[in-house]
Amino acid sequence: MNAKKGVLAVVILFVGFYMFKDPSGLAELASAGAGEGWSLTTQLFDATIRFLNELF
Repeated sequence: MNAKKGVLAVVILFVGFYMFKDPSGLAELASAGAGEGWSLTTQLFDATIRFLNELF
C-alpha cells in the first residue's frame, strides 16, 4: 500500500513539474492521449459488433 502512495506521489510531482516547465507540451500530450484512447474505444466496439454479427 505504501508503494502505491509513493508511485502516486512521484507521478503527481512529475506532472506538476512538466506543467510548470512546458504547459503547452503537456496539453498536446493530453490531447494526443485522449485521441488515441477514443480511437482504441471505437476499434473495440467495431470489433465487438463484427464478432457478434459473425456469431448470429
